[in-house]
Amino acid sequence: MWQTRIIILVLCFSTQLQAQILPTFGNSRTGGSGMQFLKIPHDARSTSMAGAVVGITNDVSALFWNPAGITKVDTGKVNFQLSHTRYYANSSANFFGAVAKVRQHSYVGLTVQSLNYGEMEETTEWQPYGTGRNVNTSNVLVGLSYAQVLTDNFSFGVNGKWAHEGIADVRVNNVLFDLGLTYNIGLMNSKFGVVFSNFGLNVAPDGTVSILKLNGEQQVTNFSEVSVPSVFRIGGALDPIHTKLNVLTLSAQLNHPTDNNESFATGAEYGYKNILFARTGYEFGSDENYRFPTAGFGMRLQRRFGAFRFDYGFSNKSRLGNIHRLTLSICVR
Repeated sequence: MWQTRIIILVLCFSTQLQAQILPTFGNSRTGGSGMQFLKIPHDARSTSMAGAVVGITNDVSALFWNPAGITKVDTGKVNFQLSHTRYYANSSANFFGAVAKVRQHSYVGLTVQSLNYGEMEETTEWQPYGTGRNVNTSNVLVGLSYAQVLTDNFSFGVNGKWAHEGIADVRVNNVLFDLGLTYNIGLMNSKFGVVFSNFGLNVAPDGTVSILKLNGEQQVTNFSEVSVPSVFRIGGALDPIHTKLNVLTLSAQLNHPTDNNESFATGAEYGYKNILFARTGYEFGSDENYRFPTAGFGMRLQRRFGAFRFDYGFSNKSRLGNIHRLTLSICVR
């Protein structure tokens, strides 16, 4: 058994950062799928650790990262999480999640997320400076989750999601699934997680597009099928320091998307008395590199009704700039 644990730890924490670990099936296919908003992480804690959390996510954000992680939420009647991300080009992403314990070892969750681009002016080949009309865009996801504790060490979870993406009079809808598991190894509080996210069929958009050509206006109603940005993640973590006052968690994770290069992320979180938290991380191999490591902090306070936690996360991309995330988590007992 100990040999298996060592192998798992080596897999999670040892990798060549500049090479693909899993088959690429045609190398990088950047831009090869639709519904890119499904990739956007929402919570400040995870993103300040560069997303290296699939093995340790233990709050409502697990609805995004690994549905098996909702079995680790604070015990209580229900847990809520609200998150707001100031994204690129005046766009913003919003997330709402709720998790409840329904039986001794069973949990259910609800996810609602959206991406708002703000007002976008319509342009054409003949009117590149605008037509005077605005284009409506919409990106919405609604999901239901179920997770089960099978043993003291092993949990699994599944998400069922409906995703919608639309621009002007064209829209696409799809049904997607996530499947994840977590396992507590035990050595130095080590654990790992595996998740398959955004698995669904290719679907063709519906709607009509008017194209102005030299011989007049043409209506287009047939579109090519759009795939979804599926991703496989495996990661692990351990606590080299774990006392009543201080907890230091180190994590590592391999990300293998279907439409981009493989990447590797590392993260760290320090907690003092389970009240104050400091975090950092870095992702290697992404198309748009971080200018410097991600960072963030958090604060957790106990109250009569339960507890609430506030988290802030910051990241900086070399060309796209800064991203600020704010998250509020509430546990109602």
